Amino acid sequence: MELKRVVVTGLGALTPIGNTKDEYWEGLISGKSGAAPITYFDTEKFKTKFACELKNFNATDFLDRKEARKMDRFTQYAMVASDEAIADAKLNLDQVNKLRVGVIWGAGIGGLETFQNEVLNFASGDGTPRFNPFFIPKMIADIAPGNISIKNGFMGPNYTTVSACASSANAMIDALNYIRLGHCDVIVTGGSEAAVTIAGMGGFNAMHALSTRNDSPETASRPFDGTRDGFVLGEGAGAIILEEYEHAKARGAKIYAEVVGGGMSSDAHHMTAPHPDGIGVIAVMRNCLENAGMEPEEVDHINTHGTSTPLGDVAELKAITEVFGDHAKNININSTKSMTGHLLGAAGAIESIASILAIEHGVVPPTINHEVVDENIDSKLNLTLNKAEKRDVKVAMSNTFGFGGHNACVLFKKID
Repeated sequence: MELKRVVVTGLGALTPIGNTKDEYWEGLISGKSGAAPITYFDTEKFKTKFACELKNFNATDFLDRKEARKMDRFTQYAMVASDEAIADAKLNLDQVNKLRVGVIWGAGIGGLETFQNEVLNFASGDGTPRFNPFFIPKMIADIAPGNISIKNGFMGPNYTTVSACASSANAMIDALNYIRLGHCDVIVTGGSEAAVTIAGMGGFNAMHALSTRNDSPETASRPFDGTRDGFVLGEGAGAIILEEYEHAKARGAKIYAEVVGGGMSSDAHHMTAPHPDGIGVIAVMRNCLENAGMEPEEVDHINTHGTSTPLGDVAELKAITEVFGDHAKNININSTKSMTGHLLGAAGAIESIASILAIEHGVVPPTINHEVVDENIDSKLNLTLNKAEKRDVKVAMSNTFGFGGHNACVLFKKID
């Protein structure tokens, strides 16, 4: 069967460097760091005392107070970002066929803070099981798309993809395929995460996954730098409206870009470490290009997974060189995690938004905080270091990889 074309018609972003899509973009091109000392809890005894928290965000500015109390922060973030994306797409909820509008969302963890607080409250009591009646519905990872659909009356496919840091990229690929196959006209997709908590920071510290550069948080996320020492935890949400091309044209929607392909693979190697030869990463990028029917030489920009970990950054760049060959040096490669930190399950969503906006504006955001050359990284690669670069971006790729060896890759193209 002939696959339908899928386009992006709406964007919403709630990030550590901007609470709207436009603020987020301004933060990206200006090289703004979202890292700062943690304000949510006392970090005196923690190895890492900073993260990329949201700034000046109050859920009750957007949500009814009673409703907000029934939601974990990851769901609050999802509601705010999806509201912005739906408004940005100018979707008329009275005119769309809501049976053909779905919500496919990504979350790597879900309601971690809710789970943490309920257990802490129980442990500090007399043993009587007194739990909040909203404990379970606040915690479960699928509640975010559930709430988005309930608010808007969307009755199409509705679920959450969970594949660690690849979660929202997997959600986008599923959304792409549902529309391609003609099952839906519109899907709200993306992801959200709110893991800057006692349990989140403590758990990642125990794994030695986080940077401990407490004396300079704003420079702690430094992908590709020779002194990088781990990622910086971030939080927030990204929402993307995917729409069937003819449906979008018929209602006169603004089209940001076309989604032309998605790829998935597994490292099948280790619980947390990347495959040293990048086999899974090579496979996912090749799968994505094949799915899009595109050649490597057509790609102008890659927003890498680039978490600022010693092993992961090198493995990904070696895989890019393997897939793209001599053309790799012509690609603007970057890592926006240098500014936002790592949003875990929401990373693929906000980084896809950055890729889409790079196509729209003809500017590639920088990889900030680079000072020391890593001799294990090919010096011929253009890592877009420390300053945004103007470029006519016709095709952009976004990579995301998760604990468990989950790899997902999405390809966006300037609309013809």
